[in-house]
Amino acid sequence: MISAQAWADAQRLWEFQQMGHELRPCSVAIGLGSHDLGVADTTADLYHRGMMPLIVFTGANSRTTRDRMPRGEAEHYRERAMERGVPADAILVEPQARNTGENIRFSRALLAERRVAVSSVLLISKPYEERRAYATAQKLWPEVEWLSASAAMTLTDYVDSIGDVRLVIDMLTGAQQRLMIYPQQGYMIEQRIPDDVAAAYERLVSHGFTSRLIPESP
Repeated sequence: MISAQAWADAQRLWEFQQMGHELRPCSVAIGLGSHDLGVADTTADLYHRGMMPLIVFTGANSRTTRDRMPRGEAEHYRERAMERGVPADAILVEPQARNTGENIRFSRALLAERRVAVSSVLLISKPYEERRAYATAQKLWPEVEWLSASAAMTLTDYVDSIGDVRLVIDMLTGAQQRLMIYPQQGYMIEQRIPDDVAAAYERLVSHGFTSRLIPESP
């Protein structure tokens, strides 16, 4: 059972992760691999809306995707997007990245190798990781303009799609923790954390939503 306070705190973290960018056409899109095929669905939808001529799907495997995506996250994303009408020649696959920093660095290298001119990137992630992904991308590739996107859905809808409310709240606290500690470790740019967001995070941690937290020393 999730208390009303815990749900309200999770909702606040969810809202904070949304960057609220007004989308417009970009040079390329980068779809960040994960367990969530909704990222591929969102990317395909944005392609059909004319938001980018080229997509990079990036991601190897993690413990949460090894069984579900045996060919690698990026390859499964490619297949999903093609099922939704994206042509094969509009997709590049980066199959080695194992974290968000590698997603950005390896995608940048692949685009340079293919001599793709990039001035703006549409960065597509899970809804609760928009801000984290944006802060990482800005740190590692500041020369381009970044716009963040994810599936347009509520926290309730996302919990229903995953089927495990506690896991989703754990993932939210994990994403928030990284926003708070990674800038000092050089992994992302600093983001101002509103007091109510910090308080919501602390309450959730104190109530045991900690399975996705990491040690605070590098």
